[in-house]
Amino acid sequence: MKSLTSLQLFLLLSTTVFNLFSSTAAIGVNYGMVADNLPSPTEVANFIKSKTIFDSVKIFDTNPNVLRAFANTGITMTVTIPNGEIPNLANEGAASAWVNANIQPFHPQTKIKYISIGNEIVLLGNPAHINGLVPAMIALTEALRKAGPQFQDIKVTSAHALNMFQGLTVPSLARFRVDLAETFFKPVLQFHQQNKSPFMINPYPYFELNVMSDNIDYAVFRKTPGVFDPTSKKTYSNALDSLLDKTYTAMSALGFGDVDIVIGETGWPSLGDPGNKAAGMDNAASYNGHLIRKIVSGAGTPLMPNRKFETYIFALFNENQKPGPIAEKNWGLFQPDFSPVYTSGALRDGPQPNLGNPGFDAEVKPGQPLPKPVQPMPSPPAANAKKFCVPKPEATDAQLQNNLDYACGQGIDCRPIQAGGVCVEPATVRCRAGFAMNSYFKSKLGVDSACDFGGTGQLTTVDPSYGNCRYV
Repeated sequence: MKSLTSLQLFLLLSTTVFNLFSSTAAIGVNYGMVADNLPSPTEVANFIKSKTIFDSVKIFDTNPNVLRAFANTGITMTVTIPNGEIPNLANEGAASAWVNANIQPFHPQTKIKYISIGNEIVLLGNPAHINGLVPAMIALTEALRKAGPQFQDIKVTSAHALNMFQGLTVPSLARFRVDLAETFFKPVLQFHQQNKSPFMINPYPYFELNVMSDNIDYAVFRKTPGVFDPTSKKTYSNALDSLLDKTYTAMSALGFGDVDIVIGETGWPSLGDPGNKAAGMDNAASYNGHLIRKIVSGAGTPLMPNRKFETYIFALFNENQKPGPIAEKNWGLFQPDFSPVYTSGALRDGPQPNLGNPGFDAEVKPGQPLPKPVQPMPSPPAANAKKFCVPKPEATDAQLQNNLDYACGQGIDCRPIQAGGVCVEPATVRCRAGFAMNSYFKSKLGVDSACDFGGTGQLTTVDPSYGNCRYV
Protein backbone atom coordinates (compact mmCIF):
# COMPACT_ATOMS: atom_id res chain seq x y z
CA MET A 1 0.00 0.00 0.00
CA LYS A 2 1.33 3.44 -0.93
CA SER A 3 2.02 5.81 1.92
CA LEU A 4 -0.48 8.64 2.22
CA THR A 5 0.40 12.30 1.98
CA SER A 6 -0.67 14.51 4.87
CA LEU A 7 -3.45 15.98 2.73
CA GLN A 8 -4.72 12.57 1.63
CA LEU A 9 -4.60 11.31 5.18
CA PHE A 10 -6.68 14.18 6.48
CA LEU A 11 -9.23 13.77 3.73
CA LEU A 12 -9.48 10.17 4.91
CA LEU A 13 -9.72 11.22 8.55
CA SER A 14 -12.40 13.80 7.86
CA THR A 15 -14.59 11.40 5.87
CA THR A 16 -14.36 8.29 8.05
CA VAL A 17 -17.80 7.01 8.98
CA PHE A 18 -17.86 6.54 12.73
CA ASN A 19 -21.09 4.58 12.85
CA LEU A 20 -18.90 1.52 12.36
CA PHE A 21 -18.33 1.73 16.09
CA SER A 22 -20.59 1.02 19.02
CA SER A 23 -23.08 3.71 19.93
CA THR A 24 -22.56 2.99 23.60
CA ALA A 25 -19.39 2.94 25.64
CA ALA A 26 -18.55 0.67 28.52
CA ILE A 27 -17.03 2.23 31.62
CA GLY A 28 -14.85 -0.39 33.23
CA VAL A 29 -12.16 -0.65 35.85
CA ASN A 30 -8.87 -2.51 36.25
CA TYR A 31 -8.98 -4.84 39.25
CA GLY A 32 -5.40 -5.34 40.43
CA MET A 33 -4.60 -7.47 43.46
CA VAL A 34 -1.01 -6.61 44.47
CA ALA A 35 -2.03 -6.06 48.08
CA ASP A 36 -2.48 -7.99 51.31
CA ASN A 37 -5.59 -6.20 52.57
CA LEU A 38 -8.15 -6.53 49.79
CA PRO A 39 -11.70 -7.83 50.22
CA SER A 40 -12.67 -11.18 48.73
CA PRO A 41 -13.47 -11.39 45.01
CA THR A 42 -17.11 -12.13 45.88
CA GLU A 43 -17.34 -8.94 47.93
CA VAL A 44 -15.68 -7.01 45.11
CA ALA A 45 -18.10 -8.38 42.51
CA ASN A 46 -21.10 -7.48 44.69
CA PHE A 47 -19.73 -3.98 45.29
CA ILE A 48 -19.08 -3.28 41.62
CA LYS A 49 -22.49 -4.59 40.56
CA SER A 50 -24.56 -2.89 43.26
CA LYS A 51 -22.69 0.33 44.03
CA THR A 52 -20.66 1.52 41.04
CA ILE A 53 -21.23 2.68 37.48
CA PHE A 54 -18.86 0.04 36.09
CA ASP A 55 -20.25 -2.56 33.70
CA SER A 56 -16.94 -4.22 32.87
CA VAL A 57 -13.80 -5.33 34.72
CA LYS A 58 -10.28 -6.05 33.51
CA ILE A 59 -7.95 -8.36 35.44
CA PHE A 60 -4.28 -9.12 34.90
CA ASP A 61 -4.53 -12.90 34.93
CA THR A 62 -7.20 -15.60 34.79
CA ASN A 63 -7.68 -15.96 38.54
CA PRO A 64 -10.40 -18.62 38.87
CA ASN A 65 -11.68 -17.20 42.16
CA VAL A 66 -12.25 -13.84 40.50
CA LEU A 67 -13.90 -15.36 37.44
CA ARG A 68 -16.24 -17.45 39.60
CA ALA A 69 -17.12 -14.41 41.71
CA PHE A 70 -18.33 -12.48 38.65
CA ALA A 71 -20.52 -15.31 37.34
CA ASN A 72 -24.13 -14.28 36.65
CA THR A 73 -23.45 -10.63 37.51
CA GLY A 74 -23.84 -9.36 33.95
CA ILE A 75 -20.46 -7.65 34.24
CA THR A 76 -18.18 -8.34 31.30
CA MET A 77 -14.60 -9.41 31.94
CA THR A 78 -11.25 -8.93 30.24
CA VAL A 79 -8.64 -11.51 31.22
CA THR A 80 -4.92 -11.27 30.58
CA ILE A 81 -2.32 -13.83 29.53
CA PRO A 82 1.18 -13.14 30.94
CA ASN A 83 3.77 -12.01 28.42
CA GLY A 84 5.93 -15.03 29.09
CA GLU A 85 3.26 -17.38 27.72
CA ILE A 86 3.07 -15.68 24.32
CA PRO A 87 5.63 -17.80 22.41
CA ASN A 88 4.05 -21.07 23.53
CA LEU A 89 0.53 -19.99 22.55
CA ALA A 90 1.47 -19.76 18.88
CA ASN A 91 1.09 -23.55 18.96
CA GLU A 92 -2.51 -24.52 18.22
CA GLY A 93 -2.45 -27.35 20.72
CA ALA A 94 -1.18 -25.09 23.48
CA ALA A 95 -3.76 -22.44 22.59
CA SER A 96 -6.58 -24.99 22.75
CA ALA A 97 -5.30 -26.32 26.08
CA TRP A 98 -5.23 -22.76 27.44
CA VAL A 99 -8.82 -22.13 26.36
CA ASN A 100 -9.93 -25.45 27.85
CA ALA A 101 -8.31 -24.63 31.19
CA ASN A 102 -9.00 -20.90 31.53
CA ILE A 103 -12.11 -20.03 29.51
CA GLN A 104 -14.38 -23.05 29.10
CA PRO A 105 -14.99 -23.61 32.85
CA PHE A 106 -16.30 -20.05 33.28
CA HIS A 107 -17.84 -18.61 30.11
CA PRO A 108 -20.66 -17.77 29.47
CA GLN A 109 -21.77 -17.75 33.14
CA THR A 110 -18.94 -15.26 33.58
CA LYS A 111 -19.18 -13.00 30.55
CA ILE A 112 -15.63 -12.95 29.19
CA LYS A 113 -15.46 -10.26 26.51
CA TYR A 114 -11.76 -9.91 25.75
CA ILE A 115 -8.62 -11.96 26.14
CA SER A 116 -5.59 -9.68 26.24
CA ILE A 117 -2.49 -11.59 25.19
CA GLY A 118 0.29 -9.92 27.12
CA ASN A 119 0.55 -6.34 28.30
CA GLU A 120 2.74 -3.55 26.86
CA ILE A 121 5.11 -5.92 25.08
CA VAL A 122 6.62 -3.22 22.86
CA LEU A 123 7.56 -1.20 25.95
CA LEU A 124 9.17 -4.25 27.52
CA GLY A 125 10.96 -5.05 24.27
CA ASN A 126 11.33 -8.84 24.38
CA PRO A 127 11.72 -9.97 20.72
CA ALA A 128 10.17 -13.38 21.40
CA HIS A 129 7.02 -11.71 22.72
CA ILE A 130 6.85 -9.15 19.91
CA ASN A 131 7.42 -11.72 17.17
CA GLY A 132 5.08 -14.23 18.77
CA LEU A 133 2.08 -11.98 19.40
CA VAL A 134 0.26 -12.23 16.07
CA PRO A 135 0.75 -16.02 15.74
CA ALA A 136 -0.56 -16.39 19.31
CA MET A 137 -3.57 -14.17 18.57
CA ILE A 138 -4.38 -16.23 15.48
CA ALA A 139 -3.98 -19.56 17.30
CA LEU A 140 -6.09 -18.44 20.26
CA THR A 141 -8.86 -17.16 18.00
CA GLU A 142 -8.91 -20.51 16.21
CA ALA A 143 -8.98 -22.32 19.56
CA LEU A 144 -12.02 -20.29 20.60
CA ARG A 145 -13.72 -21.14 17.30
CA LYS A 146 -13.10 -24.84 17.78
CA ALA A 147 -14.33 -24.71 21.38
CA GLY A 148 -17.85 -23.98 20.19
CA PRO A 149 -20.19 -21.19 19.09
CA GLN A 150 -20.67 -19.90 22.64
CA PHE A 151 -17.01 -18.82 22.69
CA GLN A 152 -16.85 -17.04 19.36
CA ASP A 153 -18.07 -13.73 20.77
CA ILE A 154 -14.86 -13.48 22.83
CA LYS A 155 -12.37 -11.17 21.11
CA VAL A 156 -8.59 -11.45 21.29
CA THR A 157 -6.45 -8.35 21.70
CA SER A 158 -3.30 -7.05 23.43
CA ALA A 159 -2.77 -3.85 25.42
CA HIS A 160 -0.10 -1.45 24.13
CA ALA A 161 1.80 1.33 25.86
CA LEU A 162 2.20 4.56 23.91
CA ASN A 163 5.93 4.32 23.33
CA MET A 164 4.88 3.14 19.88
CA PHE A 165 5.12 6.48 18.05
CA GLN A 166 8.03 7.76 16.01
CA GLY A 167 9.43 10.81 17.77
CA LEU A 168 7.60 13.87 19.08
CA THR A 169 5.00 15.33 16.77
CA VAL A 170 1.52 16.78 16.59
CA PRO A 171 -1.41 14.31 16.52
CA SER A 172 -2.07 14.83 12.82
CA LEU A 173 1.42 13.66 11.84
CA ALA A 174 1.81 10.73 14.25
CA ARG A 175 3.26 7.52 12.86
CA PHE A 176 4.18 4.19 14.40
CA ARG A 177 7.87 3.57 15.04
CA VAL A 178 9.65 2.87 11.78
CA ASP A 179 11.25 -0.30 13.16
CA LEU A 180 7.83 -1.78 13.99
CA ALA A 181 5.24 -0.15 11.71
CA GLU A 182 5.32 -2.69 8.87
CA THR A 183 6.69 -5.69 10.72
CA PHE A 184 4.56 -5.54 13.87
CA PHE A 185 1.76 -2.99 13.97
CA LYS A 186 0.50 -3.65 10.45
CA PRO A 187 0.01 -7.41 11.07
CA VAL A 188 -1.55 -6.67 14.47
CA LEU A 189 -4.03 -4.24 12.92
CA GLN A 190 -4.74 -6.62 10.04
CA PHE A 191 -5.67 -9.23 12.62
CA HIS A 192 -8.01 -6.80 14.39
CA GLN A 193 -9.60 -5.68 11.14
CA GLN A 194 -10.22 -9.25 9.99
CA ASN A 195 -11.59 -10.39 13.36
CA LYS A 196 -13.48 -7.20 14.27
CA SER A 197 -11.54 -6.99 17.52
CA PRO A 198 -10.26 -3.74 19.08
CA PHE A 199 -6.80 -2.25 19.23
CA MET A 200 -6.25 -1.76 22.98
CA ILE A 201 -4.03 1.05 24.26
CA ASN A 202 -2.92 2.33 27.68
CA PRO A 203 -2.81 6.14 27.40
CA TYR A 204 -1.50 7.81 30.56
CA PRO A 205 -1.20 11.62 30.41
CA TYR A 206 0.47 11.36 33.84
CA PHE A 207 3.47 9.68 32.21
CA GLU A 208 3.51 12.19 29.34
CA LEU A 209 4.00 15.27 31.50
CA ASN A 210 7.68 15.59 30.61
CA VAL A 211 6.76 16.19 26.95
CA MET A 212 3.97 18.63 27.82
CA SER A 213 6.12 21.17 29.67
CA ASP A 214 4.68 19.73 32.90
CA ASN A 215 1.29 21.23 31.99
CA ILE A 216 -0.72 19.45 34.69
CA ASP A 217 -3.94 21.38 34.02
CA TYR A 218 -3.89 20.29 30.37
CA ALA A 219 -3.23 16.70 31.46
CA VAL A 220 -6.13 16.52 33.97
CA PHE A 221 -8.82 18.17 31.79
CA ARG A 222 -8.80 21.58 33.45
CA LYS A 223 -9.57 24.55 31.24
CA THR A 224 -6.48 25.85 29.43
CA PRO A 225 -5.92 27.91 26.26
CA GLY A 226 -5.51 24.63 24.42
CA VAL A 227 -2.80 23.23 22.16
CA PHE A 228 -3.08 23.94 18.44
CA ASP A 229 -2.19 21.42 15.73
CA PRO A 230 -1.28 23.55 12.69
CA THR A 231 -1.64 20.67 10.22
CA SER A 232 -5.17 19.61 11.11
CA LYS A 233 -6.16 23.09 12.34
CA LYS A 234 -7.57 21.39 15.43
CA THR A 235 -7.18 22.61 18.99
CA TYR A 236 -6.61 20.12 21.79
CA SER A 237 -8.07 21.04 25.15
CA ASN A 238 -6.70 17.98 26.97
CA ALA A 239 -3.87 15.49 26.70
CA LEU A 240 -6.00 12.35 26.40
CA ASP A 241 -7.61 13.57 23.17
CA SER A 242 -4.14 14.20 21.77
CA LEU A 243 -2.98 10.66 22.62
CA LEU A 244 -6.12 9.10 21.15
CA ASP A 245 -5.80 11.09 17.93
CA LYS A 246 -2.12 10.19 17.63
CA THR A 247 -3.15 6.54 17.80
CA TYR A 248 -5.91 7.00 15.24
CA THR A 249 -3.67 8.91 12.83
CA ALA A 250 -0.91 6.30 13.03
CA MET A 251 -3.47 3.53 12.44
CA SER A 252 -5.00 5.40 9.50
CA ALA A 253 -1.59 5.96 7.91
CA LEU A 254 -1.29 2.17 7.64
CA GLY A 255 -4.84 1.87 6.31
CA PHE A 256 -6.60 0.71 9.48
CA GLY A 257 -8.59 3.72 10.61
CA ASP A 258 -11.70 1.52 10.80
CA VAL A 259 -10.34 -0.61 13.65
CA ASP A 260 -11.95 0.19 16.98
CA ILE A 261 -9.86 1.61 19.83
CA VAL A 262 -10.34 0.51 23.44
CA ILE A 263 -8.67 2.31 26.35
CA GLY A 264 -7.33 -0.59 28.39
CA GLU A 265 -5.77 1.50 31.16
CA THR A 266 -5.76 5.14 32.12
CA GLY A 267 -5.86 6.92 35.45
CA TRP A 268 -4.06 9.19 37.88
CA PRO A 269 -2.35 8.56 41.25
CA SER A 270 -3.74 10.29 44.33
CA LEU A 271 -0.48 10.34 46.32
CA GLY A 272 3.20 10.51 45.42
CA ASP A 273 6.65 10.98 46.86
CA PRO A 274 7.63 14.37 48.30
CA GLY A 275 8.27 16.74 45.42
CA ASN A 276 5.87 14.97 43.06
CA LYS A 277 3.55 17.85 42.20
CA ALA A 278 1.45 15.83 39.77
CA ALA A 279 0.27 12.98 42.01
CA GLY A 280 -2.43 14.13 44.40
CA MET A 281 -6.12 13.86 45.21
CA ASP A 282 -7.16 17.07 43.46
CA ASN A 283 -5.47 16.07 40.22
CA ALA A 284 -6.71 12.48 40.44
CA ALA A 285 -10.27 13.65 41.07
CA SER A 286 -10.05 16.07 38.16
CA TYR A 287 -8.62 13.50 35.75
CA ASN A 288 -10.88 10.57 36.57
CA GLY A 289 -13.96 12.71 37.17
CA HIS A 290 -13.60 14.42 33.81
CA LEU A 291 -12.68 11.11 32.18
CA ILE A 292 -15.92 9.47 33.30
CA ARG A 293 -17.97 12.46 32.17
CA LYS A 294 -16.17 12.56 28.83
CA ILE A 295 -16.61 8.86 28.06
CA VAL A 296 -20.29 8.89 29.00
CA SER A 297 -20.91 12.03 26.94
CA GLY A 298 -19.53 10.55 23.74
CA ALA A 299 -17.81 13.85 22.98
CA GLY A 300 -15.07 12.06 21.06
CA THR A 301 -11.89 13.83 20.00
CA PRO A 302 -11.05 16.51 17.43
CA LEU A 303 -10.35 13.85 14.77
CA MET A 304 -12.97 11.39 16.04
CA PRO A 305 -15.99 13.52 17.01
CA ASN A 306 -19.00 11.89 18.66
CA ARG A 307 -17.15 8.64 19.18
CA LYS A 308 -17.46 6.71 22.43
CA PHE A 309 -14.49 4.78 23.72
CA GLU A 310 -14.79 1.70 25.86
CA THR A 311 -12.57 2.64 28.79
CA TYR A 312 -11.05 0.84 31.79
CA ILE A 313 -9.89 3.12 34.60
CA PHE A 314 -6.76 2.15 36.48
CA ALA A 315 -7.43 1.13 39.17
CA LEU A 316 -10.17 -0.13 41.47
CA PHE A 317 -8.08 -0.25 44.67
CA ASN A 318 -4.93 1.21 46.11
CA GLU A 319 -2.45 -1.68 46.21
CA ASN A 320 -0.12 -1.57 49.20
CA GLN A 321 2.37 -4.20 48.01
CA LYS A 322 3.30 -2.68 44.68
CA PRO A 323 6.99 -1.76 44.68
CA GLY A 324 8.37 1.43 43.25
CA PRO A 325 7.51 5.05 44.03
CA ILE A 326 4.67 5.86 46.43
CA ALA A 327 2.49 6.76 43.45
CA GLU A 328 2.55 3.14 42.28
CA LYS A 329 0.56 2.14 45.36
CA ASN A 330 -2.02 4.91 44.98
CA TRP A 331 -3.85 4.65 41.66
CA GLY A 332 -7.03 3.32 43.25
CA LEU A 333 -10.46 4.89 43.25
CA PHE A 334 -11.29 3.01 46.47
CA GLN A 335 -9.65 1.88 49.66
CA PRO A 336 -9.84 -1.84 50.52
CA ASP A 337 -12.87 -1.13 52.75
CA PHE A 338 -14.68 0.26 49.64
CA SER A 339 -14.54 3.84 50.88
CA PRO A 340 -13.69 6.31 48.09
CA VAL A 341 -10.16 7.66 48.06
CA TYR A 342 -11.69 10.84 46.59
CA THR A 343 -14.88 11.81 44.80
CA SER A 344 -14.61 10.57 41.23
CA GLY A 345 -18.19 9.95 40.17
CA ALA A 346 -17.66 6.18 40.10
CA LEU A 347 -20.33 5.46 42.73
CA ARG A 348 -23.77 5.00 41.22
CA ASP A 349 -25.63 6.99 43.87
CA GLY A 350 -22.67 8.78 45.38
CA PRO A 351 -21.60 12.41 45.27
CA GLN A 352 -20.34 13.84 42.01
CA PRO A 353 -17.01 15.65 41.74
CA ASN A 354 -16.97 19.43 41.52
CA LEU A 355 -15.24 19.70 38.16
CA GLY A 356 -15.73 23.35 37.40
CA ASN A 357 -15.17 24.27 33.76
CA PRO A 358 -14.05 21.09 31.97
CA GLY A 359 -11.37 21.06 29.34
CA PHE A 360 -13.08 18.94 26.72
CA ASP A 361 -16.66 20.01 26.00
CA ALA A 362 -16.21 23.77 25.93
CA GLU A 363 -15.41 25.54 22.70
CA VAL A 364 -11.75 26.49 22.68
CA LYS A 365 -10.17 28.85 20.19
CA PRO A 366 -6.78 27.97 18.70
CA GLY A 367 -4.17 28.42 21.37
CA GLN A 368 -0.44 28.17 21.56
CA PRO A 369 1.51 25.69 19.42
CA LEU A 370 2.55 22.40 20.94
CA PRO A 371 4.97 23.13 23.78
CA LYS A 372 8.54 22.06 23.42
CA PRO A 373 9.57 19.44 25.95
CA VAL A 374 11.47 20.71 28.94
CA GLN A 375 13.43 17.48 28.95
CA PRO A 376 13.98 14.84 26.29
CA MET A 377 11.77 11.80 26.02
CA PRO A 378 13.14 8.78 27.88
CA SER A 379 15.77 7.00 25.87
CA PRO A 380 15.14 3.42 24.79
CA PRO A 381 16.62 0.77 27.07
CA ALA A 382 19.81 0.42 25.01
CA ALA A 383 20.71 4.01 25.79
CA ASN A 384 20.73 3.16 29.51
CA ALA A 385 22.86 0.03 29.16
CA LYS A 386 25.46 1.32 31.66
CA LYS A 387 22.95 1.99 34.42
CA PHE A 388 21.75 -0.98 36.43
CA CYS A 389 19.22 -1.56 39.21
CA VAL A 390 20.38 -3.78 42.09
CA PRO A 391 19.15 -4.55 45.63
CA LYS A 392 20.36 -2.40 48.49
CA PRO A 393 22.63 -4.31 50.90
CA GLU A 394 20.18 -3.86 53.77
CA ALA A 395 17.17 -5.22 51.82
CA THR A 396 15.77 -8.36 53.46
CA ASP A 397 15.05 -11.63 51.67
CA ALA A 398 11.33 -11.12 52.30
CA GLN A 399 11.43 -7.69 50.66
CA LEU A 400 13.43 -9.02 47.74
CA GLN A 401 11.05 -11.94 47.27
CA ASN A 402 8.21 -9.42 46.98
CA ASN A 403 10.24 -7.50 44.40
CA LEU A 404 10.94 -10.71 42.50
CA ASP A 405 7.28 -11.74 42.45
CA TYR A 406 6.14 -8.30 41.40
CA ALA A 407 8.70 -7.79 38.63
CA CYS A 408 8.13 -11.22 37.09
CA GLY A 409 4.38 -10.65 37.35
CA GLN A 410 4.68 -7.55 35.15
CA GLY A 411 5.53 -9.56 32.07
CA ILE A 412 9.32 -9.31 32.00
CA ASP A 413 11.25 -12.36 30.86
CA CYS A 414 12.21 -14.22 34.03
CA ARG A 415 13.21 -17.45 32.31
CA PRO A 416 16.96 -16.80 32.84
CA ILE A 417 16.44 -17.14 36.63
CA GLN A 418 14.20 -20.19 36.39
CA ALA A 419 15.29 -23.83 36.29
CA GLY A 420 17.76 -24.33 33.46
CA GLY A 421 18.26 -20.60 32.94
CA VAL A 422 21.67 -18.99 32.55
CA CYS A 423 21.20 -16.85 35.69
CA VAL A 424 19.72 -19.49 37.99
CA GLU A 425 22.97 -19.83 39.95
CA PRO A 426 23.73 -18.79 42.60
CA ALA A 427 20.21 -19.79 43.66
CA THR A 428 19.67 -17.04 46.23
CA VAL A 429 16.73 -14.69 46.52
CA ARG A 430 19.09 -11.72 46.30
CA CYS A 431 20.62 -12.80 42.99
CA ARG A 432 17.33 -13.72 41.37
CA ALA A 433 15.63 -10.56 42.63
CA GLY A 434 18.53 -8.45 41.37
CA PHE A 435 18.10 -9.82 37.85
CA ALA A 436 14.32 -9.30 37.93
CA MET A 437 14.58 -5.79 39.40
CA ASN A 438 17.05 -4.74 36.72
CA SER A 439 14.89 -6.22 33.96
CA TYR A 440 11.86 -4.34 35.30
CA PHE A 441 13.90 -1.13 35.53
CA LYS A 442 15.01 -1.47 31.91
CA SER A 443 11.44 -2.26 30.82
CA LYS A 444 10.45 1.17 32.17
CA LEU A 445 13.00 2.81 29.86
CA GLY A 446 15.55 3.25 32.62
CA VAL A 447 13.53 5.85 34.54
CA ASP A 448 15.30 6.19 37.90
CA SER A 449 12.10 5.90 39.94
CA ALA A 450 11.49 2.43 38.48
CA CYS A 451 14.40 1.19 40.60
CA ASP A 452 12.96 2.35 43.91
CA PHE A 453 11.11 -0.87 44.86
CA GLY A 454 9.87 0.61 48.11
CA GLY A 455 13.33 1.86 49.01
CA THR A 456 15.03 -1.53 48.50
CA GLY A 457 16.62 -0.85 45.10
CA GLN A 458 19.54 1.34 44.09
CA LEU A 459 21.21 2.38 40.84
CA THR A 460 24.78 1.51 39.98
CA THR A 461 27.08 1.90 36.99
CA VAL A 462 28.86 -1.35 37.83
CA ASP A 463 27.66 -4.10 35.51
CA PRO A 464 26.46 -7.03 37.70
CA SER A 465 26.69 -9.49 34.78
CA TYR A 466 28.68 -12.67 35.38
CA GLY A 467 29.58 -15.64 33.22
CA ASN A 468 26.81 -16.18 30.67
CA CYS A 469 24.32 -14.22 32.78
CA ARG A 470 24.01 -10.82 31.16
CA TYR A 471 22.22 -7.86 32.72
CA VAL A 472 21.10 -5.92 29.65
